[in-house]
Amino acid sequence: MAGGGPMYMIIRKYTEVRSVADAARRAKSGVGEILRQSQGFRSYQVLDAGDGVGIAVMIFDDRESADAANAKILAFVQASLHDLDLGVPEVISGEVLVDLVSNESTSMK
Repeated sequence: MAGGGPMYMIIRKYTEVRSVADAARRAKSGVGEILRQSQGFRSYQVLDAGDGVGIAVMIFDDRESADAANAKILAFVQASLHDLDLGVPEVISGEVLVDLVSNESTSMK
């Protein structure tokens, strides 16, 4: 549901990335294309947390949309970014309970 409805978030934390900047640059086009074509996609961010830690955050309208896109993204990462030795990410996911956006009201469940 666009415009303030329920949302679902997936966070992937990689802890042994040789170059988070390179992984993010390469993922932007591949993952970006998958996400742009995914139903329910809302946003995607990548964070360089330092010391080889990279975090990707994806937000969707609902869990079903998130799970469908996540499966495609996992396949892309394994096929196209394997040379970066990303390792197995820690994955955290769940329903978004608070969504605060600049110049908009806070939505809280």
